[in-house]
Amino acid sequence: MEKVVLAYSGGLDTSVAIKWLMQKYSLSVITLTVDIGQGINLNEVKKKAEDLGVEKAYVLDLKDEFVKNYVIPAIKANAMYERVYPLATALSRPLIAKYLAKIAKENGAKYVAHGCTGKGNDQVRIDLGVKAIAPDLEIIAPVREWNFSREEEMEYAVENDIPIPVSKKNPFSIDENLWGKSIEGGILEDPWQEPPEEIFEVTKLRKEEPSYIELSFEEGVPVALNGIKKSPVEIIEELNSTVGAYGIGRIDHIENRLVGIKSREIYEAPAAVLIIKAHEAIESLVFPRELLHFKRTLEDKYVELVYYGLWFDPLREAIQAFMDKTQERVTGKVRIKLQPWNFSIVGRESPYSLYDHGLATYDKGSTFSTESAIGFIQLFGLPNYLYAKKGPKS
Repeated sequence: MEKVVLAYSGGLDTSVAIKWLMQKYSLSVITLTVDIGQGINLNEVKKKAEDLGVEKAYVLDLKDEFVKNYVIPAIKANAMYERVYPLATALSRPLIAKYLAKIAKENGAKYVAHGCTGKGNDQVRIDLGVKAIAPDLEIIAPVREWNFSREEEMEYAVENDIPIPVSKKNPFSIDENLWGKSIEGGILEDPWQEPPEEIFEVTKLRKEEPSYIELSFEEGVPVALNGIKKSPVEIIEELNSTVGAYGIGRIDHIENRLVGIKSREIYEAPAAVLIIKAHEAIESLVFPRELLHFKRTLEDKYVELVYYGLWFDPLREAIQAFMDKTQERVTGKVRIKLQPWNFSIVGRESPYSLYDHGLATYDKGSTFSTESAIGFIQLFGLPNYLYAKKGPKS
């Protein structure tokens, strides 16, 4: 019997997919579940897959690898799609694709499968990721093929004795990892409707008294929180809790999907939003102007490549090399004020700071040569002066 390795979350789509793959294609199903900070119990997911009749159920804790090899590179690029979304889901898909290909090879599987829909971006990300690593593997996307409505899918699950965490009263689809959480479905599909407060968990307001935190970076990587050295994973986990308690990190966004449609997306990403803004604050302190401005243009292209599922594309890798080079002096500390629904960068310092108080101040003792400004203006504006001297076009 041919084998298929299914990316399994334990949720509605992939639980139904196990039985569907067995019935539709007569395949032996192997599941792969990765923990990248979505708060799942790996043992429970493993048991659920086994109870559904899979041949093997792999469960892997990949939080450290996810942050080190995917999140940290994105931080260095200040990666925010359409300057809003910190790519939480997009960053996890190449990692999942990598392990799908790996487990398939180890088990002699001809196929891999995933639970992505035919309307979303994730189908592209996983398909392209798998093919970039293992071009000979064939890909099955059950949700893309069966075209069930949400209601029909739940009815199929009931008919096949598949336990599901979704009901018609709670129709939301959740995708979560350390870097952020996405929430879709139900009333959220109407862009006029305010998201109900009960959908939020990470950013549920629990603290109102303002407070301050200090986040330290070394070569673009977050390394300490409030002066205490921590791993990037520990920093992200703590910030999700601390910053999220102020209701910070909610994103309500009309997103331009790769497949051409607009989609209303709700995200919770307190750590991601704050870390990227703090990282930008250090860069603004240590980068020369031209490097800062040029890097921003490349960031937009980098973000598009990642969002579009082209993590393994040589252009993304080449831009990443540029981003890595720029981070050599992105070392320092940022002071951040937290208050309900908002945060502010209120201080920043770096041993590589290009800020010179003597040059910047308007007070007595300024070291800036105002006399030199006259000649600078004349030379800087010389092309425009010459153009204007010719007069209007006759």
